[in-house]
Amino acid sequence: MSHRHCFALDLKNDPGLIAEYETYHQSVWPAIIQSIKEAGINDLQIYRVENRLFMIMEVNEQFSFEKKNAADATNPEVQRWEELMWTYQQALPTAKAGEKWMKMNKIFQL
Repeated sequence: MSHRHCFALDLKNDPGLIAEYETYHQSVWPAIIQSIKEAGINDLQIYRVENRLFMIMEVNEQFSFEKKNAADATNPEVQRWEELMWTYQQALPTAKAGEKWMKMNKIFQL
């Protein structure tokens, strides 16, 4: 059984930076893909409208945010990717210091 988590984040509102961000996501580094799969994430999609991002993450039973964060913290490629992505991203107005993707609450299901 899988579980779905949804997140939001903004990009800097600059068309050139947004285009570069999308280009990086057309060819995500193999080490990043590997770290995502190894964490128990079965599917991950990112959508954009203007400079707002929406991410849908489908995870398996073995996934935990704590394990993923610990693995990311010791993975130099993930750290390089995150630092690079922060060039394009900006925190949502209500984010805490250093917080990137903010988990969204489901308010409706059909």
